[in-house]
Amino acid sequence: MRTLLALGAALLSLASAPTPPVVPLPARMADTGGGSQLITAVAADTSATTGTVTWWDRRGGRWVRAGSAPARFGAKGLAEGATRRQGTNTTPTGLFDLPYAFGIRPAPTGTAYRYVRATDDSWWCQDNDSRAYNRWVEGLPADCRAAEAEHIVAYGTQYAHALVIGFNYARPVRMRGAGIFLHVNGRGATAGCVSVPADAMRAILAWADPERRPHIAVGTRRGGGGGAADS
Repeated sequence: MRTLLALGAALLSLASAPTPPVVPLPARMADTGGGSQLITAVAADTSATTGTVTWWDRRGGRWVRAGSAPARFGAKGLAEGATRRQGTNTTPTGLFDLPYAFGIRPAPTGTAYRYVRATDDSWWCQDNDSRAYNRWVEGLPADCRAAEAEHIVAYGTQYAHALVIGFNYARPVRMRGAGIFLHVNGRGATAGCVSVPADAMRAILAWADPERRPHIAVGTRRGGGGGAADS
């Protein structure tokens, strides 16, 4: 009887012990871009095509989750951003800025980001031989083949609202990849972008504040592929 009483007391003590606080993902990352807003896009591993997008605010010296949604990645999973090859249907991992937003539909209420409204002449050039490689263009340049570009309005669901992910953007490397966005879900996995449900995309645009220098970190739960770190 004394043994049972002692065991019961021990179990009660364990049950009442405080649970260690969960450290938010951004607090465990080596680099969050230096701003006070961050989006994390995390998959289970580099072969996964789904995961979670979470957006965070830094307040009072702590990272606080502002929202979260299921995410989709490339049809062939994720690949290290620094060595990724164009046309592989992989989502590049790493930490990237978010240059501007765009969409076929009007900007959601509360959007503070520069928002470019798509027209019938809006294209994203992915032609490695073009001077407009990995750039939005109004009217397709002579050196950018239509077969090597995305006609923005042809993707009415996905590009209803989107944020440009600054992968291979500031100093484009040919054959590294072009046209990587955070956008609205289509029918399935992406060709290399990150996508979320439409309501989540609208919420992210209403939340994102360019004055707070938001970035996006793309990676796996174990940090594989050079991206975000453990989730």
